[in-house]
Amino acid sequence: MGKTILAQRTAEGRYDLVLNRPDKFNALSQALLAELLAELSGIAADGDARVVVLSGAGKAFCAGHDLAEMQADRNLAVYRALFAACTEVMEAIAALPVPVIAKVHGVATAAGCQLVGACDLAVASESARFAVSGINVGLFCSTPAVALSRNVPAKRAFEMLVTGKFIDARTASDWGLVNTVVPAEALDAATDDLVGTILAKNPDAIRRGKALFNAQRECSRTEAYALACEVMAQNMMDENTDEGIYAFLEKRRPFWRRN
Repeated sequence: MGKTILAQRTAEGRYDLVLNRPDKFNALSQALLAELLAELSGIAADGDARVVVLSGAGKAFCAGHDLAEMQADRNLAVYRALFAACTEVMEAIAALPVPVIAKVHGVATAAGCQLVGACDLAVASESARFAVSGINVGLFCSTPAVALSRNVPAKRAFEMLVTGKFIDARTASDWGLVNTVVPAEALDAATDDLVGTILAKNPDAIRRGKALFNAQRECSRTEAYALACEVMAQNMMDENTDEGIYAFLEKRRPFWRRN
């Protein structure tokens, strides 16, 4: 059996992770989830990592869990372990100190749609389609609902969950599930442009910012401001921030220090 995750790193700190089960529409098998988690853990330990792009090989981004594998061992303990492993991957994406971009083509269904929702940003092809379609086989997409409802308004999310209907890429953008929709032939270029924009920014500020952004969403407004004030004050003390402000005042490009 070959690798279910293809990984590549550039000198600039960009990681490309490709779900590699094209014959199964990149369904999230137990092996794939384990490999993906291992890759994310490795990236988390890389102090020079800057951005991650997650995509799928073949005709689809990800068709969700591998139903055939799930049916092969109908055991409550097995199912609990599977969904816990999937949750660990989603939480690892949130905990990763750098932005994770979903590059979506084809279908992103059920846990595949959850994966898009778990990423910090998403660029989609015009032909991409999204659904949480477990209900069509009698299974409410409970774990995908967590990520979906944190991206899409509640009534929109619940409609998707109880109908199993697909939405197109433009609708996904209007509802907040993806950031950008482009023609299929422009998907790589649009993703590269977003990556380039992130790479041009202060890496320390990006790392602090992602952590703060996620943490403050779970706080009251008062708690969020208290947390944000401290993070911003600490950010001002960074050498890179000092460099960025002087570069602005001196009308030149900043030179960001790498770890």
